[in-house]
Amino acid sequence: MRRLFPVTDETAAPAPDGPSGEGAGREWSLAELAAAYAYPEPGTGRAEPYLRANMVSTLDGAAQHDGRSQPISSATDMRIFGTLRALADVVVVGAETVRREGYRPARARAEFAALREAAGQAPAPAIAVVTASLDLDFSLPLFTSPLVPTLILTGAAAAPDRVAAAGEAGARVVTAGDGMGVDPARAVAALAGLGHTRLLTEGGPRLLGQMVAAGVLDELCLTVSPMLTAGDAQRVAQGPAVAVPHRFSLLSMLEEDGFLFTRYGRA
Repeated sequence: MRRLFPVTDETAAPAPDGPSGEGAGREWSLAELAAAYAYPEPGTGRAEPYLRANMVSTLDGAAQHDGRSQPISSATDMRIFGTLRALADVVVVGAETVRREGYRPARARAEFAALREAAGQAPAPAIAVVTASLDLDFSLPLFTSPLVPTLILTGAAAAPDRVAAAGEAGARVVTAGDGMGVDPARAVAALAGLGHTRLLTEGGPRLLGQMVAAGVLDELCLTVSPMLTAGDAQRVAQGPAVAVPHRFSLLSMLEEDGFLFTRYGRA
């Protein structure tokens, strides 16, 4: 792993493990990754709450291959995935992604225990599932055995029997919309009202597209995978177009084995 931006003395220094002093550099520790991806501190211009997204894309813009993100990911990408979860209060994810990716509860990790305790966080982040229909299998571990109760973000017009089924499974249902759907701004506010101010969304593309259109996204952590897939896979954000493109600024860029790990924040 090497840092490409911001430029430092280390950026220009040759990696010690490659031929002729060139290569990918050493593996970063989890503590170093946590420092590189730390949420901005309150009082430093950070929004409160602060919503970041973590997504992966191929060179030709595909966010998935065969309907899943894993084939275009890497071991380091998954280490960053785990680090971002360990820094968050809550992970917000769409119901389709829960079904497709086989979501399980976030687990407590000993490597991050002291960091989370110092920040006043629970041992693991909660998972918040965005769903209008509540068409979910409530017998899955995500609902029956999470370390922190799973949240369901839905609209006020959600089917009462499905709401009751979610409650019986141990999930907490949070209303974040007037009709069937969920309003992204209300969802962010509702989560903040529960004390969750460090928010992370892992998509999928339709949910992220709604968040972009609503103007609630503060940061995008985008892994650019050195792969080409063609096909008709979704982009990282899919949905209604914004009237004027939202401008983001590059915060940092890391590289390993041709993968680029970028962070972009509101300009």
